[in-house]
Amino acid sequence: MSEHIIEVENVSKLYKLGSLGTGTISHDLNRWWSKTFKKEYTDLPAGEKNDRSVQNKSGYTWSLKDINFTVNQGEIFGIIGKNGAGKSTLLKILSKITKPTTGCIKIDGRIASLLEVGTGFHPELTGRENVFLNGAILGMKKNEIKRKFDEIVDFSGIGKYIDTPVKKYSSGMYVRLGFAIAANLEPDILIVDEVLAVGDAEFQKKCIGKMQDVSNKQGRTVLFVSHNIAAVKQLCTKGILLEYGETKLIGGIDEIIKTYQEDEPDSEEGIRGKIPVDVTGYFTDWKLEKTVLKNQHSIYSGDCCVFSFGFTSLKPFEKCDVRLKIKYQELLMVHTSSLSHEKGLFDLEPGEYQFNFQMDLPLRDAAFEVEALFLSGGKVIDNWLSTTKLNVLDRFGAKVHAGVVNPIVKFSMSGTGVLT
Repeated sequence: MSEHIIEVENVSKLYKLGSLGTGTISHDLNRWWSKTFKKEYTDLPAGEKNDRSVQNKSGYTWSLKDINFTVNQGEIFGIIGKNGAGKSTLLKILSKITKPTTGCIKIDGRIASLLEVGTGFHPELTGRENVFLNGAILGMKKNEIKRKFDEIVDFSGIGKYIDTPVKKYSSGMYVRLGFAIAANLEPDILIVDEVLAVGDAEFQKKCIGKMQDVSNKQGRTVLFVSHNIAAVKQLCTKGILLEYGETKLIGGIDEIIKTYQEDEPDSEEGIRGKIPVDVTGYFTDWKLEKTVLKNQHSIYSGDCCVFSFGFTSLKPFEKCDVRLKIKYQELLMVHTSSLSHEKGLFDLEPGEYQFNFQMDLPLRDAAFEVEALFLSGGKVIDNWLSTTKLNVLDRFGAKVHAGVVNPIVKFSMSGTGVLT
């Protein structure tokens, strides 16, 4: 092993669409022979590029194709790309959940993965028992787990429920305990997928701080996958951008994020530039209603407005939640959710919908980013950061104050002198 803690060499993953098996006896025998004697799988079917907007005629698709990169010890490495780019497949290969069809990976160290809600948990066991189960899976001794147990429970913030079977946990509690276990049991490599989007803003901030500590103070390596570009930029220094299962760019995280965001920008009317074809529910557009300005994406500071998001549902969804984020230079200024409504979570049938957030907007004159998330059962279905900016204007044209918040105040004067 070189100075790199992770080396990925020509890794590809081929999937057959539809039924199990390769489709022919000769291919099945070839795959069995390769698996049994640990030889590279030859005589591969001709797979197609993983572009889900194009009909697949061969019945085979390359979820990953010829991926190469290295990660150094103590590095936080970002993996970004649109839905269907191959991010989750790559993480499953790195976590040794599945094997690559071709190529190889070299890993020097113990891995802890947090790929989805409830990963590695037994629903009938309590939180306490699952801590010890996960530690054993990671190869830790019982005494080591006991030494870390209080720290794990304290970080998760669910000590009251630690002796309750996890099948009774909410998705947020699952994530809290899962991350606390993965981060505090001292793995050499921590792999974190988009699952952190399930947690609340306070816990997400806590997790980001923990990952920074794990890397900077303990010299451990983190692989981070997220559609939250601000979090990726805050955490990572290097990364890889995937597109249709192939490498589009490897390098500094700033260059990668710029390339990712410039790909097919939205129209000036707030209409999404490219609708994802690999998801079952997606945002289509956004605009402001009840604004006195002609531009549907501009508003006077302090005015009441309605953020309206178009959404298409292609299947039924249960326990849904819609979130709105407004950002200024990567700082989160507003974060609200449909959960604040008295009805809480809701269900959706297939169809076209409008999601509306009505609020007073006490932001100072500036251009802000608008991001919308749709979740079902705690899982992110769609995450859209629009390139159409929210323009907040000062009604009186007075640009004399610093800051980004313009609180609604009532000003008055009194005194014994003459007011002029």
